[in-house]
Amino acid sequence: MLVHSRTGKWTAWVTCAVLFLPLFALPLFVIVAASFATHWSGAFPSGPTTAHYAAAVRGESLQALTTSLVTAVSASLVALAVGTWAALAGAALGRKGKRVLDALFMLPVAVPSVVVGLAVLVAFSQPPVLLNGTRWIVILAHTVLVTAFAHQSVSAAIQRLDPMYEQAAASLGARPSYVLFRVKLPLLLPSLNAAAGLCFALSMGELSATMMLYPPDWTPLPVLVFTATDRGSLFTGAALAVVLMAATLLALLAVSRIRTKASFR
Repeated sequence: MLVHSRTGKWTAWVTCAVLFLPLFALPLFVIVAASFATHWSGAFPSGPTTAHYAAAVRGESLQALTTSLVTAVSASLVALAVGTWAALAGAALGRKGKRVLDALFMLPVAVPSVVVGLAVLVAFSQPPVLLNGTRWIVILAHTVLVTAFAHQSVSAAIQRLDPMYEQAAASLGARPSYVLFRVKLPLLLPSLNAAAGLCFALSMGELSATMMLYPPDWTPLPVLVFTATDRGSLFTGAALAVVLMAATLLALLAVSRIRTKASFR
């Protein structure tokens, strides 16, 4: 912390705790507690049980988790590739070209995700590209929604990148493709990993657009959480939410380890 006095440090920690616990940590703790309960008695859930988790890691729930993971990984990889390409192109086009690309890629974020879902549904429900009723329309919608974050993350990293490395490689006779793949992209690897983790987390939790598009054989876990709570199965939905949260956190920890190793290269 940039606070040097003991009193200032304690004040900062207390303020952080007062703001963090009730706004962020407490709701998550309530969800975890509810996932182990059978009924709600008073202010806290009660009747401890693990039956909800037994159902949450098998059958339809396990298939929904697999669907979410496949969708998130696929959307993140495509978004990272497209966003990185656009960020590199924007840097080469100059300030005006970069502004145009930034506006185009930020457009899906500037509108509600349900609007993006409706747009994808209308656009791909007729030939020649008919994706409605398939898993690909869900992956496409997730890709559209998360590409903006990959683009912005990589674009910001490119602006911070020292051009001296590229100039040195070019002065030694390296071709542009060599400079890109052996100099520029390795320097951007920590930012690429961070962008991939952000895209993955956002895709894992996406619900609004998914509700409009998913076919019966491709149901992501957030949809299952929503349908469970909508039916009144609050504790089952809480267990599914904890499984979703745990899977996302584990994936982000794995990405974080990769990013840490990349930063020490």
